[in-house]
Amino acid sequence: MTQAQTLFDKLWSLHRVADCGDGVDLIAIDRVCIHERTGAVALKGLEASGHGILDPARVFAVMDHIVSFRSGRGRDEARSPGGEVFITETRRLARKAGIHLIDTDDPRQGIVHVIAPELGIALPGLSLVCPDSHTCSLGALGTLAWGIGSSQTEHAMATGTLRVARPRQMRITVENSLPSGVSAKDLALHIIACFGVSGGQGCAIEYTGEAVSALSIEERLTLCNLSIEFSAFTALIAPDETTIDYLQGRQYAPDASMAAAAAANWRQLHSDQDARFDHEIRLDARDIRPMVSWGTSPGQSIPLGSAIPADADQQALDYMELRAGQSVDNLAIDGAFIGSCTNGRLSDLRAAAEILAGRQVAANVRAVCVPGSQAVRQAAEAEGLDQVFSDAGFEWGASGCAMCFYAGGETFPPGSRVISSTNRNFEGRQGPGVRTHLASPATVAASAVAGKITSPADPLFAA
Repeated sequence: MTQAQTLFDKLWSLHRVADCGDGVDLIAIDRVCIHERTGAVALKGLEASGHGILDPARVFAVMDHIVSFRSGRGRDEARSPGGEVFITETRRLARKAGIHLIDTDDPRQGIVHVIAPELGIALPGLSLVCPDSHTCSLGALGTLAWGIGSSQTEHAMATGTLRVARPRQMRITVENSLPSGVSAKDLALHIIACFGVSGGQGCAIEYTGEAVSALSIEERLTLCNLSIEFSAFTALIAPDETTIDYLQGRQYAPDASMAAAAAANWRQLHSDQDARFDHEIRLDARDIRPMVSWGTSPGQSIPLGSAIPADADQQALDYMELRAGQSVDNLAIDGAFIGSCTNGRLSDLRAAAEILAGRQVAANVRAVCVPGSQAVRQAAEAEGLDQVFSDAGFEWGASGCAMCFYAGGETFPPGSRVISSTNRNFEGRQGPGVRTHLASPATVAASAVAGKITSPADPLFAA
């Protein structure tokens, strides 16, 4: 009798070229994505070593990390001093290598983890790597995807393979339905807060259960995105009819002549009923509430309305200028940011705009919204969401990573307290001395209007 397999087992087996010994396998890589912050380094390394790219059609170079988020930006305009060199060198080397180039002025441009699903670069059953830790986002489509370093990127481009130690596996089952007003971002922060930033133990995590199946693809991308903050190797959600419907007609997805065969194949990509995992976590979605971080790690998060734990890390408290037992509700903020590969998709902007409609950002708050891709921006503008944000007092930007991380140049002032829909709140993540609170787009929008950390369920936002 054939042993029952997990979804990860099936994907690993499909891509396993050879056993290298000591638990390491040679894995075939179907697609490689690079961005301008590390892409030029990898492409230069290949050029210097005299190696070519095995299959240029499988490599995608994207401008996203340090491009300016100013509306009407110039083609080479960066948001950090000297950043234009990364843009121009990546462009030059990508063209020379003959790989796909999604340039700053390309209507398909955006954050790599946002446009890979939009364009069908990430597909169920494919393996995909990128020199960026949040590549695990793409497991939301049933893609075997993980982040790598620049030297590994060179190897993947030159050989189409990588040596990878097979990770252990974890299943996280979320039973029942999420309460109204609770988002995928809240679910992810709840998991990390409950089990710690090391709780994922370097595992390949599969998310399953009624609450996960009910998520849209965009929400699944948010959940998988934050798995790296849980110390996961990667994350996966089995493809289903929601996935198949989402991928229809995408540029790099199977065309109409192959769509039925592809869908039939994708429907086989799921864990067998009796498949075994090394670790199991079960959650009741009804217990989850809107979350906000209080410290300098995504694991240092609490439900809105709750108090910071009595045993909270003192270094984090000192940096955030908080104290144990304190609630972060009603804490005055100086800035608000909506965007990133975590929460910069159309559904995220809709959720925030619903809060902002007819309201104004507090006078003391600098509020910025940067769509995750040009496609998201265009769709939002077609719906009038840009006007909602602008009328409320938000700056409306051009797509890219923007203020998710500080790369020099424009940021919030030192010492600012900011609420952000991004993925990391480390010391200095959004600028020197900036203190970041992570939350869902709806909570960020509500807080921007109130001028303090506030729940979207506050009576202030009653219809």
